[in-house]
Amino acid sequence: MRVVFAGTPEVALPALDAIADSRHELVGVVTRPDAPAGRGRKLVASPVAVRAEELGVPVLKPEHPRDPEFQEALRALRPDCCPVVAYGALLPQSALDIPPHGWVNLHFSCLPAWRGAAPVQHAIWAGDEVTGATTFRIVKAMDAGPTFGVMTERIREDDTAGDLLTRLAEGGAGLLVTTLDGIEDGVLVPREQPEEGVSMAPKILVEDAQVDWTEPAQAVDRRIRACTPFPGAWSAFGGERIKIGPVTMAASNLEPGEIAVGKNHVLVGTGTSAVRLGEVKAFGKKQMGAADWARGVRLEDGARLGG
Repeated sequence: MRVVFAGTPEVALPALDAIADSRHELVGVVTRPDAPAGRGRKLVASPVAVRAEELGVPVLKPEHPRDPEFQEALRALRPDCCPVVAYGALLPQSALDIPPHGWVNLHFSCLPAWRGAAPVQHAIWAGDEVTGATTFRIVKAMDAGPTFGVMTERIREDDTAGDLLTRLAEGGAGLLVTTLDGIEDGVLVPREQPEEGVSMAPKILVEDAQVDWTEPAQAVDRRIRACTPFPGAWSAFGGERIKIGPVTMAASNLEPGEIAVGKNHVLVGTGTSAVRLGEVKAFGKKQMGAADWARGVRLEDGARLGG
């Protein structure tokens, strides 16, 4: 099939590479427009745009996929199907109707669970033991289209959202290519999603990532891992925000937010048992081990996070 791939961030690269190496003809790539990045706020192309240029594939960067100029350019590429991974823009029906086999999305959950922008983060935060990836045909309703295939992946006790997403992106790339093969061969029949088991995964905002030390230790651990690396879990200390990396459980009882300092560790109380801090990033500083941070700010027992 002639395919036009749509995607933007680094997590979409395994699928783009897999499609480029498949039997299908990659005739174009759709991605978000260049965006300002870094201290200089210079315009930078998306990771998908950079890889597409390396592959010598035409790149389309519409401000919005409803733009008539974009849709005309897409028609000119004559795609049979448009595979999608984390493109980042809503597709109007006029664009969805262009390829005969539609737009096929790789979504990082076992649909209908965790529809929305942050399925991996919400799966970790909710304490799910298993998640996965699903290929489905995009319709106007959010992640509600009929599904083609699914893979599953166990969530490990120490997984951050970044760790889990990396594994799903690699495994999901193969699932997406297999789905395209099945569509071309006429052996895949999409199935409507069940009405039961629907859950939503909206984007996690910075304010959502603030650690609530009154929660049980397990809930604190899940929130931090779900928000690592983005948007980054944080807590207040000394009137400023500090980023908090993944923690481990500690057999110590402290008041919520209360700190106990050891030679090589920093413990913080929660609503149940304490947790041991891993890495910390203070404002304007590099990320470092919690013990190094404690020595740098001359932290003493009884100080508090979150207050």
